[in-house]
Amino acid sequence: MRWWPTRDGWRQAPARIAHLWRSSLQLRTVAITLLLTGVAILATGVYMALSISNDLYQSRLDQALRDSSRATTTAQSTLNASDVSSGDAGKNLLNTVLQSVQASTSSRLVAAYRVPGQDTGVLAPPDRGSPAINSVISPELREKVQKGGTKQYYQSVALPAASGNTDPGIVVGSQLTLPSYGKYELYIGYNLRDSENTLLFVQSTLLLAGLALVLLIGAITWVIVRFVVEPIRVAAQTSERLAAGDLAVRIPEKGEDVFASLARSFNGMADSLQSQINQLATLSQLQQRFVSDVSHELRTPLTTIRLAGDVIYDQREGFAPATARTAELLHTQVERFDRLLSDLLEISRYDAGSVVLDAEPTNLVRLAEDCVDELRTLAEQNGSELTLDAPGGYFDVPMDPRRIRRVVRNLIGNAIEHGEGRPVVVTVDSNESAVALAVRDYGIGMNPQDTGHVFDRFWRADPSRKRTLGGTGLGLAISLEDATLHSGWLQVWSAPGAGSCFRLTLPRVIGREITASPLPLPPADAGATMPQGAGSGSEARA
Repeated sequence: MRWWPTRDGWRQAPARIAHLWRSSLQLRTVAITLLLTGVAILATGVYMALSISNDLYQSRLDQALRDSSRATTTAQSTLNASDVSSGDAGKNLLNTVLQSVQASTSSRLVAAYRVPGQDTGVLAPPDRGSPAINSVISPELREKVQKGGTKQYYQSVALPAASGNTDPGIVVGSQLTLPSYGKYELYIGYNLRDSENTLLFVQSTLLLAGLALVLLIGAITWVIVRFVVEPIRVAAQTSERLAAGDLAVRIPEKGEDVFASLARSFNGMADSLQSQINQLATLSQLQQRFVSDVSHELRTPLTTIRLAGDVIYDQREGFAPATARTAELLHTQVERFDRLLSDLLEISRYDAGSVVLDAEPTNLVRLAEDCVDELRTLAEQNGSELTLDAPGGYFDVPMDPRRIRRVVRNLIGNAIEHGEGRPVVVTVDSNESAVALAVRDYGIGMNPQDTGHVFDRFWRADPSRKRTLGGTGLGLAISLEDATLHSGWLQVWSAPGAGSCFRLTLPRVIGREITASPLPLPPADAGATMPQGAGSGSEARA
């Protein structure tokens, strides 16, 4: 079994980390605390390491200078007290002095060179160098020693080590005066490897202590933040459940701190909201029940009135003209009253949430053809040419045919009524995610304010306008509910003098998201028919 992440896992890792960073207050708090603490500890550690390094170097330098001064003074005293009348004694004098210097110091790195520019006629003792410091004594240091007299000069150097590497060191230079032979440069080298080891130990100790301190602070922060964040997390989860409709959920009240006060305030607010929501729900149920009961109660007398009206309407030819016209008006208004009751019952079902989608595979093109054929006579009576253009959509899509037929009939009927006797075009097309139907008219159109209210209940753009179909004012509102029930879109574009276009878009699978509608909105011919500067759009989506 593979335990390491796959390639896709590595690619998704940044997104997951970013999501975790955005969603976890505890993680952000701990991370920011660790970052700031780490920066503070790093700055403190660097300062301490530099201070310790400087103090350690300075103390070793002072020690080396004191040691070199003492050794130089002792060697000069030995030289001043020596008898160099014998030639052999003079030649061995320098060796004796160097041995004395090595014996009186903590270093074995000693070298002596005769100061240039002295009398070459005197056969002086030869230079005595040390291989370990010969190559590290710089010309600048020698020049200072040669001109400095009894003063001491030092230089930080890298001394060769036995392992092939280098060790830090200090070379201290001064002058010695050999009686009868002149002045010599005396150099003493001090190896600081032990001081460097001490400094590395201190630095590693500081690093480990800093890391341990950061981890300890992180753990403490995690625990503290957990205690602080946990009540907030409980409040967030309770709020989510309350928003989801679980009105009985409450935050546990513990203690007397600020979180307990928050819990009491939240619970009081939840109690008030629950009471008001229950009251509103009760009123809504009563209103819905009232509308439903009234509609049902009116159905029986309306049926009786309709039967009686039909009898009178069928015999209108034998009545006087005024009575015949009255019979026709009665028949028309009874039919409109019947449709109004049906629409009210349908709206009450949607408001009560009791509508059930009875979906079956349906061909939207065939359904549109049936509606066009059904309303063609009405279109001809109004002087409009009703045509169907279906470049796509010749396949079955799950939908409730009764409801979609009602939507299509309503859209075509409205287009005929407001089309001003101009052509009405019904278009059906499809793509990979949806099938759509658009109804385009070239009538009076609507302004932006009207398009924003076109799906409102009982709203009319022009209340004084004659109703050809005897609409109830609920048709578009019910059509929007039907489209939403199918997880679809019902949208409108309109412009004054350029007509309107209603577009119904349904998913090929109910519940699946629609990525794009197959038909454009505004329609493709909007620019050619729309006056310059006019146009608006409004939409309602599931």
